[in-house]
Amino acid sequence: MKRNLEKIRQHYDHVAGVYDSRYGGSVGNRYHGHIRDHVMRCLPPGGDLLDLGCGTGLFMAHYLSNGGTAVGLDLSYAMVHAARFQNGLDHVMAGTADRLPFKDESFDAVSSILAFSYVPDPAAMLAEVSRVLRPGGRVAICTLGRNLFTSALPAVYRLGERVHWRRIGVGDFGEHYYTEEEMEELFAAAGFVETKVNRCSFAHVNLSRPIFDLAQRAEPLVERRCPYLAFNICASGKKER
Repeated sequence: MKRNLEKIRQHYDHVAGVYDSRYGGSVGNRYHGHIRDHVMRCLPPGGDLLDLGCGTGLFMAHYLSNGGTAVGLDLSYAMVHAARFQNGLDHVMAGTADRLPFKDESFDAVSSILAFSYVPDPAAMLAEVSRVLRPGGRVAICTLGRNLFTSALPAVYRLGERVHWRRIGVGDFGEHYYTEEEMEELFAAAGFVETKVNRCSFAHVNLSRPIFDLAQRAEPLVERRCPYLAFNICASGKKER
């Protein structure tokens, strides 16, 4: 798994310069914004936030725009550099989520968007999240979910790596696609209460604009009536007081 982490680091170092263009255009901003809104609804506004796998700081910037403070941590040095010097975020550092360089009870909220699937020891990460959260603090994680469509993605991404298909997130990284039950069990084992797990996202950023528009119009119905077709999972919980 250490080899996989180094591959992941190298990949995101390589794409850091184009990362914001993927999520900053019309399609990318709407895709990321939909996930961001799911996560924001689970967190207290105006608090002290820790964003794990923060990338270039897109979610941090959104949280800051609603008040509060934000600290980010990412595996990729180039992503940290981009967050600091492209997006003007001072409190960003490199590191891994299983050993957080913060004191106990330092934050009111912890977020993680599309990074949890890469974490080799999710139980260790959630234990660390619980440690750095203040009593009553909340965590919200959006991660890759397992369904009929995503079950084929690892094979597609392995092929993409062999043919040098240079897209963000494409590679043989050993990522894990979670079920709702797995997320519920992990949160419960870490001691979180008031846990909520739901699926989100039906319109994917890789779709062409016309197809993305159609999928996004169907997204609320899919998430409400056919959640298994949604490919991300959002899980949240509260640290007991």
